[in-house]
Amino acid sequence: MIGRKVESKYYFDGDLSWHVACAGDEVKSLRTLEKLFGVRLAARDNWVQIEGKPEAVERTEAFLGELSGFYRIRRKQLETRDFEFLCRSFRDRREGDLRELLKERIDVSPKKREVLPRSRRQLDYVRAIRDRDVVFGIGPAGTGKTYLAMAMAVSEFLKGNVSRIILTRPARESGENLGFLPGSLEEKIMPYLRPLYDALYDMMGIDEVSGLLERGVIEVAPLAFMRGRTLNNAFIILDEAQNTTAEQMLMFLTRMGFNSRCVITGDPSQSDLTGRERSGLLHAIETLRSVEEIGFIFFDTRDVVRHALLEKIILAYNGTEQEDGEDR
Repeated sequence: MIGRKVESKYYFDGDLSWHVACAGDEVKSLRTLEKLFGVRLAARDNWVQIEGKPEAVERTEAFLGELSGFYRIRRKQLETRDFEFLCRSFRDRREGDLRELLKERIDVSPKKREVLPRSRRQLDYVRAIRDRDVVFGIGPAGTGKTYLAMAMAVSEFLKGNVSRIILTRPARESGENLGFLPGSLEEKIMPYLRPLYDALYDMMGIDEVSGLLERGVIEVAPLAFMRGRTLNNAFIILDEAQNTTAEQMLMFLTRMGFNSRCVITGDPSQSDLTGRERSGLLHAIETLRSVEEIGFIFFDTRDVVRHALLEKIILAYNGTEQEDGEDR
């Protein structure tokens, strides 16, 4: 009985077909699932035939069931990123996790699709932001730290829970200093703040964001501009916090006023500070971990939600850096 294989045919419900479920890329999606579950697949119209070991067939059927459930909620053809998200997150999730993820949908605009947490840690992150006034999101690029924080900020603003959104990041990157860059102050700081604008435009649209920026409801500014202010009734996000000093981090955290909440995001491995400067993000982790009211969520490569290849790139670079450190 060792190595016994079975065959099964999974039928989609209602108007869902394999073409819709796999975001239109039928052959590539079949190959992806075969590699993920160790089975052989064939599909046509509203069914998928599965051949493999019993436990592998069972897991494949469970995945297709979750794919069907995801479609029933969206009620439209799934996008490639939806299919990739389900494939990659299915590897490490517990049964029922997808239903938990879908419960935490973040509505950002009537004209835009809702934002979903796409891993267990992202789910914990969203819940921490809902429950705590200060949350740190720490981990590599592509894990959704900033994007989810922005989505929560927009959602809280639209619900009327805060009256403004303030987005900031230190104007320091790859050894550059504002004083050495050409142009006016606005021209100098724009490249550092562009990722924050891009996320806003993606969620709300250019016209709506432009109007809120003009009214001062949304403010995007370098961290240095926060000094001396008290920020009441605001959702405040500090991005790229690994490039803050300990003094700057303390300055930022003490800006929070009444009915405000702060989210701090960063990747300690990507600090652009010089060797003698200590990262304010690392100092905050060490200093504030014991404060129960503050949330800390640590992401890793399994939470990467950009291009599927990015996870492998990050792992490869991390492995190279570790080997270099051992050689030294």
